Amino acid sequence: MTVSRTIMIVGNGRVDPAAAAAIDAADLVIRFNDCRSCGAGGQKTDIVAVCNTGRPAMAMLGGGGWKTNTAVRQAREIWCVRSSQVFDALRPRLAVSHPDLADLCDDYTDGFRAFAKATGRAFHVIPPATHAAVDADLARFGAEDYVVPSSGLITIAEVLAHWRRPSDQVVLAGFGHAGWEWHPFAAERRYVDDSISKGHLVRLDHTIISAFAQGA
Repeated sequence: MTVSRTIMIVGNGRVDPAAAAAIDAADLVIRFNDCRSCGAGGQKTDIVAVCNTGRPAMAMLGGGGWKTNTAVRQAREIWCVRSSQVFDALRPRLAVSHPDLADLCDDYTDGFRAFAKATGRAFHVIPPATHAAVDADLARFGAEDYVVPSSGLITIAEVLAHWRRPSDQVVLAGFGHAGWEWHPFAAERRYVDDSISKGHLVRLDHTIISAFAQGA
């Protein structure tokens, strides 16, 4: 018999402080980059999904404290969100359309892989097929000119496509669908809302928080 799991995907947006206990009670908690969601968004961290290209990746690996971050230290897996194959193909186009983003495609995957190996963590790179599927879906939801989807959306798509069991509940917290101007956030919100309408996702709300509080 398959036992259902609760998978919490916790973005770095605002999280209701009342949600901390529900997040920590989940079977699997995924956070992002420097895990700013820790605190109000609970403490448990099983997977850290990192932006493994460009300036964010360089900053995380460059001795700024990411490797000793409390959330990163307790994580048992590191996921690299950006496929080097996808970003290598993107580089020539960006050189013309967004020359100010010349370093966006610089790949630091090997650094994260080495860190995971040295610290005994599992390591996963989200494959090109997930990126392609997300781009196709975003086109359906009216995405206009954008550079890349957000790391959050790519991770959501990866969990739904390859990690979610039919009986699992995938819960989102800390997703405001706002931020960097070259992510298609309006279309991403529509993508998430569509997945919710199909029963693939739920947003963390007071009903779910209360259910965890009652031990449901």
